[in-house]
Amino acid sequence: MKIVFFGTPQFAVPTLEKLLNHSEFEVLAVVTQPDKRRERGNKLTPTPVKAIATAHNLPVWQPERVKKDTETLTQLKQLNADVFVVVAYGQILSSKILNMPKLGCINVHGSILPKYRGAAPIQWCLYNGERETGITTMLMDVGMDTGPMLQIATTPIGLLDTAQDLAFILAAIGGDLLVETLLKLERQEIQPIPQDNLAATYAPLIQKQDYGLDWSKSAMQLHNQIRGFYPNCTATFRNNLLKITASAPLGSVGDRVPPELQELMHKLPDLSNTSDRPGVVVSIAKGIGAIVQTGEGLLLLREVQLVGKRPQSGWDFVNGTRLTVGEVFGAGS
Repeated sequence: MKIVFFGTPQFAVPTLEKLLNHSEFEVLAVVTQPDKRRERGNKLTPTPVKAIATAHNLPVWQPERVKKDTETLTQLKQLNADVFVVVAYGQILSSKILNMPKLGCINVHGSILPKYRGAAPIQWCLYNGERETGITTMLMDVGMDTGPMLQIATTPIGLLDTAQDLAFILAAIGGDLLVETLLKLERQEIQPIPQDNLAATYAPLIQKQDYGLDWSKSAMQLHNQIRGFYPNCTATFRNNLLKITASAPLGSVGDRVPPELQELMHKLPDLSNTSDRPGVVVSIAKGIGAIVQTGEGLLLLREVQLVGKRPQSGWDFVNGTRLTVGEVFGAGS
């Protein structure tokens, strides 16, 4: 099967590698986003997908706008590919591109469709406290993740999983599911299933204002925001911006408490009668970090990052700042 691969970030790499290492597939070329300048040294850095493609001596095309780039469109047409595979490419494909390959364009999407269509499904499913997510392979149409579904694979979400953790898990699942999907599609063993548009939800691009923490929210809501938008959520501390990169809700979290958190909660003093206002440090968990009152429940700060500094454990932060009970964390921005 002759394939053109469209993808950009690290999330797409395992799928490309699966295709490159499979005897039934031939990757003809790769389409990825243009190189970007990174903060350190301001040097042009290739996308993770380009790095893999270059290592395998594949043709790589990086149009600014693929549906408007006549040279890339001509090259794509001339390849006469069986299928285009799209994994987190980052650009919308035109109907002209979608109709080029014999078997169509297949997308590997990081959610259980029709939930979380859009650009950031992993982040928003964590933000909303989902307990399960997965990968859907689908035949692409001109809509935003609206095409008929081919196969679905699911995975549970742990209470302490971050967007980075979940992306790593889903990327591996996506590679395996895509291989299975392509083989079954070629053998005509898959019947595409239309999506239920009435059940659809959306996962838009994350905006800067989504990162600010509001301590009047519940501990679970704050925890889901911190892990969903990892590592960018912010609060204020002593009039300075502070990133909170890992947390844990204390108290009623149902049956999802991992062993390390269960052990910690047994060691903590009785904090059930705290009545401080949201944002106040009500206790210090020795060896771990500060415990902060929220609008409902308590939040343990497991890892933070001061402006201009590296991330540090909650305990190192307590010691380094000589944090005391009664100090207040403010809202982020």
